[in-house]
Amino acid sequence: MQSRYINSKNLGFMQGRLVNSPYNKIQCFPDKEWKKELLLANQNNFKLMEWTVNNANLKKNPIISKKKIYQIKKLTNKYNIKINSLTCDYFMEMPFFKKKTKYKKKIINNLKNIISNSQKLNIKFIVIPLVDQSSIKNIIEEKTVISFFDEILKNKYKKIKILFESDYKPKKLLNFIKRFKSKNVGINYDSGNSSSLGYNFESEKIYFKYIKNFHIKDRILHGKTVRLGNGNAKLKKILQFFKKKNYKGNFILQTARCKNNQHISELNINRDYLNNLKI
Repeated sequence: MQSRYINSKNLGFMQGRLVNSPYNKIQCFPDKEWKKELLLANQNNFKLMEWTVNNANLKKNPIISKKKIYQIKKLTNKYNIKINSLTCDYFMEMPFFKKKTKYKKKIINNLKNIISNSQKLNIKFIVIPLVDQSSIKNIIEEKTVISFFDEILKNKYKKIKILFESDYKPKKLLNFIKRFKSKNVGINYDSGNSSSLGYNFESEKIYFKYIKNFHIKDRILHGKTVRLGNGNAKLKKILQFFKKKNYKGNFILQTARCKNNQHISELNINRDYLNNLKI
């Protein structure tokens, strides 16, 4: 499978999955080991990685600084790692469109800075999570999100595509995407979140043409993330459909973390699982 449809060029992993995660989070920018992780990725034949940004250590993330982004470019070139996408968990943790959110101006400026520096690094996709703390709860919040990103994409960030990861039901998600004026929006599909929410993939096919990035994950119905093959995600069926439709986007392993810190082994186990699916 690696040499055919899913291969080393389009199968990547979420930043932080090869090293210890700060603050005991499942997913967080590894501020002390991000350089080491690029080396480990190279040693384990990973050529694609999705960058991640969090509020907890935002100032330590080089993506936030115009003066430091050269470090990312230098090391990714050195270790032959492509960064094609970025997950902005910062948006999920600091949802400026919520009424009670403080420091809205600062949050918005940080978001613009992240998008601007991503464009300088030729990152194509910014994944915006609309789940958990940033789940849209009413039409006012929805209109605010649509207006903000339409304005962003209308101006100087024309090379960036904003991909939304949402807990909306399929038809509602499709209608949400269609409401944007900008054509530079799309969907990040997360197989784990969909399986946890109990969504049937047959009903999710209606928005397939908008999917540009795929977080490969497995979760138990209404439960936690687990190793691929141990949850409710119908990965083989889903991937067969993606292949049939000639999907050419990224596949990013956003799999469960290892409880005993055997991170490299865990990620390789999940990659091997995909290899053996025989899509």
